[in-house]
Amino acid sequence: MQSIQETYFPELMCFGCGPANERGLQLASHVAEDGTVRARFQPWAEHDNGLGYLNGGIIATLLDCHSAAMVSVESERLGLPPDGTLQYVTAGLDVRYRRPSPLTEPAELVARVIDSDLDEISVEAELWWQDKVRASGQAQWKRWRPR
Repeated sequence: MQSIQETYFPELMCFGCGPANERGLQLASHVAEDGTVRARFQPWAEHDNGLGYLNGGIIATLLDCHSAAMVSVESERLGLPPDGTLQYVTAGLDVRYRRPSPLTEPAELVARVIDSDLDEISVEAELWWQDKVRASGQAQWKRWRPR
């Protein structure tokens, strides 16, 4: 089954979620039965924060890019299907780091829509490991209109 990223953005070079970026994180998100968007991410040794845990910048990138997958699904539901580019762009991301996330096992990502309309979508995204939230983010996405 193709990921949201492969379905909507097969040529995207984004470091976090671009399927076309061989050196990127290659995030692959899918819609779950409960309507959330979920993904597994196996950190690499290069993602180490120097203490054996997942680097905070990588975590923020994962939360941002995973929320983009949820925004893509919500955008289509609102009648604005992605057309190779997102109809919305990140306007803000508030990340909370709760517990370290080791590099040794995959992390789980979960995203859900908090609120949405044609102008703005708000998403909550979480990074889980061993049944505990390790980091969470609230992302605000604004409708992007070329000028």
